[in-house]
Amino acid sequence: MADLRRIAFLLERANEATYRVKAFRSAAATVSRTPRDELAERATAGTLAKLPGVGDVTARCVTESLAGEEPVYLRRLLSTEGADLPAEAAALREALRGDLHVHSDWSDGGSPIEEMALAAADVGHEYFVLTDHSPRLTVAHGLTADRLRRQLDHVARLNEQLPDGFRILTGIEVDILEDGSLDQEDELLARLDVVVGSVHSKLRDDSARMTRRMLAAIANPHLDVLGHMTGRKVAAQGAGDAAHRTARTRPPSTFDLESVLAACVEHDKAVEINSRPDRLDPPKRMLTVAIEAGCRFSIDTDAHAPGQLDWLGNGCERAALCGVPADRVVNTWTADRLLEWTASHA
Repeated sequence: MADLRRIAFLLERANEATYRVKAFRSAAATVSRTPRDELAERATAGTLAKLPGVGDVTARCVTESLAGEEPVYLRRLLSTEGADLPAEAAALREALRGDLHVHSDWSDGGSPIEEMALAAADVGHEYFVLTDHSPRLTVAHGLTADRLRRQLDHVARLNEQLPDGFRILTGIEVDILEDGSLDQEDELLARLDVVVGSVHSKLRDDSARMTRRMLAAIANPHLDVLGHMTGRKVAAQGAGDAAHRTARTRPPSTFDLESVLAACVEHDKAVEINSRPDRLDPPKRMLTVAIEAGCRFSIDTDAHAPGQLDWLGNGCERAALCGVPADRVVNTWTADRLLEWTASHA
């Protein structure tokens, strides 16, 4: 049912607890499989909550929807969405055509690729890049070479079924290993549309080692976007109580910022502006230096669930505050222009 899915989407966008989101998604799945006549009978009898995956709160939402009313729970969420983006940030958000950093349940995301794709189309994207993790990140169920090959075949089939005007671009969030190499076979990296490279291990390495590592990755012709550059974690609103948020924080890695940014300019690679509320990476002080250095940028959500695809406003607001020019943001481009740029790195 559309109202239940909309509630789940808004809860994800607000970074609310996963169990709340799952409650509404589970109920939506059950309701979609149940004949409408049975739903109406159960709503009248007060037995909707006896269906698997439907609880008291979701049953009330279903009852209100069946009566042609907007559920109270949904109205409450919509009334607390927050203020509109400032004009400059809103204009930048409007200019974005896609998202270059999106995960699915093939690695550590929570939803199938097709569900992420339909949600992306709903928020106005023309494309997104599917960037599930690479093999070394076992905690995130990173893709082996064989699984990545299967995913590429799956995406090709999906693209034949998706709405006109939207496409999934193939990609990966590849680990930047300790020696700066990329954690996937070169032959496969060459097949992908977009490669995002990120550091996920030994984030507290000394500055000299981290700098060498990042420079080697940026020079690799397969890499297109430097993901969440500092690796920091910040306390995100809506991510649980204050103690839990503090426990999840992490300071930024240290490295020679000027050298790393100069390498991005030299090799024409983009610096990601990561929109996750628990990352917001790079910090604004570094973002300002990157603008002055002449870098290109990619404003991405790093979404792991459908509702998170609407986090782009976080990155756009930070980009606008720091004065990022829209013409330097690669995901304001059409998919064809984006692919011409990534192909130029090979």
